[in-house]
Amino acid sequence: MISRAAVMLMSSAAEKLGLAEEDPDDAPARDLDEARRLITALAGLVTASVEYLGPHAGPIRDGLQTLQRAFREASAHPDAPGQGPGEKYTGPVY
Repeated sequence: MISRAAVMLMSSAAEKLGLAEEDPDDAPARDLDEARRLITALAGLVTASVEYLGPHAGPIRDGLQTLQRAFREASAHPDAPGQGPGEKYTGPVY
């Protein structure tokens, strides 16, 4: 169930970052404020439940970091390292 929730949060964050579109900058569903919330929620879930994720922990963490990097790239004014979405749970993502 935890893995399913993580995948749902990942998918929603990717959609809000515009990653499903050919040109993310013109994606109609793009909403960086919402993406920030979703990525932070995902980071909290992963951090709190890593011991229960078993073999899924690595791929889910990788997905989270990919979203965090994509958020940084999509931001007009990127957050300082350690201040991005979910980084208070995961540490800085560069």
